[in-house]
Amino acid sequence: MTASSTTTSLLFSPLSLRDVTFPNRLWMAPMCQYSAPDDGPDVGAPTDWHVQHYGSRAVAGPGMVIVEATAVAPAGRITPWDLGIWSDTQVPAHRRVTAFLREQGVVPGIQIAHAGRKASTDKEFLGGRPLVEDEGGWTTVGPSAVPFADGHPAPRALTADEIRDVVAQFAEAARRAIAAGYQVIEVHAAHGYLLHQFLSPESNRRTDGYGGDFAGRTRLTREVARAVRGAVPDGVPVLARVSATDWVEPEGWTADETVRLAAGLREDGVDMMHVSTGGNRPAASIPVGPGYQVPFAARVRAESGMPTVAVGMLADPHVAEQVLADGSADAVAVGRQILVDPVLPRRTARALGVPAPQPPQYARAERR
Repeated sequence: MTASSTTTSLLFSPLSLRDVTFPNRLWMAPMCQYSAPDDGPDVGAPTDWHVQHYGSRAVAGPGMVIVEATAVAPAGRITPWDLGIWSDTQVPAHRRVTAFLREQGVVPGIQIAHAGRKASTDKEFLGGRPLVEDEGGWTTVGPSAVPFADGHPAPRALTADEIRDVVAQFAEAARRAIAAGYQVIEVHAAHGYLLHQFLSPESNRRTDGYGGDFAGRTRLTREVARAVRGAVPDGVPVLARVSATDWVEPEGWTADETVRLAAGLREDGVDMMHVSTGGNRPAASIPVGPGYQVPFAARVRAESGMPTVAVGMLADPHVAEQVLADGSADAVAVGRQILVDPVLPRRTARALGVPAPQPPQYARAERR
């Protein structure tokens, strides 16, 4: 199911990365559903909810659906109800999702993640407060014993051996993701989760080789990127999602550092950077508005040569199209709006005057 091979829309033109060709450049961003089993033999595995959730968006024709942050280890879950891919037993349930997406001509991607100090919390729509052990919570970990916010416990600082284990967990998760049918792997290094915690001097106070200067703070992210690249076939694209700024420059992670990191990740085998912002300081002042994060994606693309995905209030069809026309990014991802508007890709195509992706089962809706 594709829009057309001959359109005048950049948003609905194909894009190729390695051996994968995306039918268009309007993608579904990863957004947690907090709907996986929290115990038993199916802990962390996709359920019927995930199949219908991702499937209902796929039939509207996004070029790729990136499945939500999926934990590489039990302690890496944001909540006890997060998806996981730390066990081979979880792979068959993931195949239910990827099989349906492929049937619709949509590229299935997955974001693999470790929440670090932001783990062990309640569901976001129930307030997201930290959970204690009696409520199913656990001791969180991070680069340093610095809590995320008031009321959050201080994480335990990871040892050097445990950091190496994290690298291996990401690699094994990527291997399982390929076995589960995913065609794109996205490494989550944004929004205040573990890899971002290592990147930012606000949360990383280490004095060993994983802290201190830029090289030390970026070391874990780059090691993970290389490990993931080595764990998947050469034809599989690897993306990295980053927060380009903590919005507390110069004391936090900065846009300048993001550009430097992008150049390094290109050397490590990352094919595209998914550019978001924020998430590591809860009280940061962020000037939210349509396209507010696009300049960061544009800068990464221009200064590092890394292809980028722009995200952040880009549901307006003409705004999204202009992002590509300006050369600010190579693709656009839409998050929250596609939750409430499952047919957003189809509506966007119509607004741009190009053939809308349409499954044959819905063709009668086009007849007058």
